[in-house]
Amino acid sequence: MAGIDYARLYKYRIRHIDLEKRQKVWNAIATYIYEAMDRPEVVLDPAAGNYEYLNATPARERWGVDAASYAVNRDPMIKAITANIGNVQLPEDYFDGVFISNFLEHLSNQDEIADLLAQMRSAMKPGGRITIIGPNFRHCVRSYFDYADHVLALSHLAVIEHLSASGFRVSKARSRFLPYSFSGLLPASYGLTAAYLRMPLAWHIFGKQFLVIATKE
Repeated sequence: MAGIDYARLYKYRIRHIDLEKRQKVWNAIATYIYEAMDRPEVVLDPAAGNYEYLNATPARERWGVDAASYAVNRDPMIKAITANIGNVQLPEDYFDGVFISNFLEHLSNQDEIADLLAQMRSAMKPGGRITIIGPNFRHCVRSYFDYADHVLALSHLAVIEHLSASGFRVSKARSRFLPYSFSGLLPASYGLTAAYLRMPLAWHIFGKQFLVIATKE
């Protein structure tokens, strides 16, 4: 059985989204994450999607992996790998930053999350930081499974436990961070998104996704 055709699924999902405006939003998010991760020089996104984060981050070296090849306007300087991340041989002790966005909820079971985090830890330098963003089930119960690829219901607390069990030390955790989707209330401009990110009080109103940052010990 072939399973979900992710390239077709995501093409359908973003059919009404202005990709140029979406990239501007990611430019602001990536700047915030870059500073929060203490300015990593070599970064990996193991579920890079349309590569908006990697296009925007100022890291010196950028690697992206995704099972579907559907990226639009990807920076050619990014090392892009089309494959399931579990099948990719990554260098050991190499990355000082790993960014995972809206991916863990797509995995089949909790052991797959543990396997992914073990793989990320092996590929990271000691002291490297990992950032995970994803929909927080406790804040979007009604719409969480409106997406065909959402399998696991996760909260920030579950992700904290996974990271701790995988040998990371959690340094920052926010139950509410970003709005649930790009079709929601997140301002579609760099300036407004940057302003939102500077106002944590707004996160408590609009935030439906968690933010967790941890360090490889």
